[in-house]
Amino acid sequence: MLIPLLIFVLSLGIIAFAKPGGAAPVDVANELDPHLGRERGFYLDRPAGALLGAVAMVLCGVVSTHEALSRAINFETLILLFSMMLVCAYMVEARLFRFVSYLTLTHVRSPRRLLLAVVFVSGLLSAVLVNDTVCLMTTPLVVQCCRDAKLKPLPFLLAVCFGANAGSVATPTGNPQNMIIGTLSGISYTRFVLALGLPAVASLGIVALCLLWLFRDELSEKELPALSLPRPAFDPALATLCLATLAAIVLGFCLGFSLAWTSLAGAAVLVALGRRSPRRLIGQVDYVLLVFFAGLFVLVYGVGKAGLAEALFARLRPFLGESALGQAVVFGGFTMALSQVVSNVPFVLLASQWMPLFKDPPLMWLSTALLSTLAGNLTIVGSVANIIVLDTAGPDGKIGFFRFLRYGALVTFLTTVVSLALLYIERRLGLL
Repeated sequence: MLIPLLIFVLSLGIIAFAKPGGAAPVDVANELDPHLGRERGFYLDRPAGALLGAVAMVLCGVVSTHEALSRAINFETLILLFSMMLVCAYMVEARLFRFVSYLTLTHVRSPRRLLLAVVFVSGLLSAVLVNDTVCLMTTPLVVQCCRDAKLKPLPFLLAVCFGANAGSVATPTGNPQNMIIGTLSGISYTRFVLALGLPAVASLGIVALCLLWLFRDELSEKELPALSLPRPAFDPALATLCLATLAAIVLGFCLGFSLAWTSLAGAAVLVALGRRSPRRLIGQVDYVLLVFFAGLFVLVYGVGKAGLAEALFARLRPFLGESALGQAVVFGGFTMALSQVVSNVPFVLLASQWMPLFKDPPLMWLSTALLSTLAGNLTIVGSVANIIVLDTAGPDGKIGFFRFLRYGALVTFLTTVVSLALLYIERRLGLL
């Protein structure tokens, strides 16, 4: 057990202390001059940590190559993630995200209403699609809007971060950790949405109210000046095809078809009918994220096979109590803390080993999806969406770690308490 434990600890250490963005890509100049492009200090990133851990598990004999390919890696999760990223790529190509954001930002008349619009648009888009893509497409327009209206961008950038994280709670396709839970738990798409849809909407409302209060001195009901946002190029034909395909995918989810193969079928329709270069758009899929997931699957499988997951749970078990609600609350705190340290995706995969041991596994799956996502609002590094927004915003996105924490702590605490209460009420009413 010592070898797999050492591999696991070292891999998690790399994941925990890695730079969020990873190393810069290698270009031609780097190949010509070996001194160019080298990273100073700690240069390994999260995908590297997962990949190195997976390889070490195989090389050390903890996991066989056959087990790694046939048992450890959950290809349904990888197919679902790949398919939704490809669907998003076609929507980006149609300028759908930018056009929706443009219409929203140009039809509000005051800073407060603008902030409300940013929160709910970011959240609702993230409920249907992957929140990282929503943040990437929405942020530049929000920054430009703030410049035109002479508004401080920070409240609106936080609205994108917090709104996207809160809204993505609602569905199994809203963020990567929910995709893992959606495919591993066996909980149907409809049941997942019915359980977490209300907490997600409530969380969006809390995010909006918190930001309105926190920035009450900077926001007012004064009339905004006319915005000069350039109307983004928009392809109505491709946008219509994307929306129709997305609607068909969601319908398939609701009818109980496989999440992975339904989304892949939808992506295939876009490839066949989208009238765009498939090679170019397929190339826009984040394959590094797929490698990260695959490596984590093998790493966590090795942890489970070696008995480490069971041993860790045995240490945690005395603190959980016997009631389903008590377990959800205590383990929820553990989830939120560990999601900050090792990131929510690795933690969710590790926690998947423990789910059958809880008194109410479906409740624990749902509460883990809920809290591992809401935990992303606590710190800058708690969610990839936060990093995307602040990095994309450039100088406008500069905010210190502790200042972000001050805002994020209030939002995270309130959304967590209210969402857990709603989940408990739903369970008592027999809705879960």
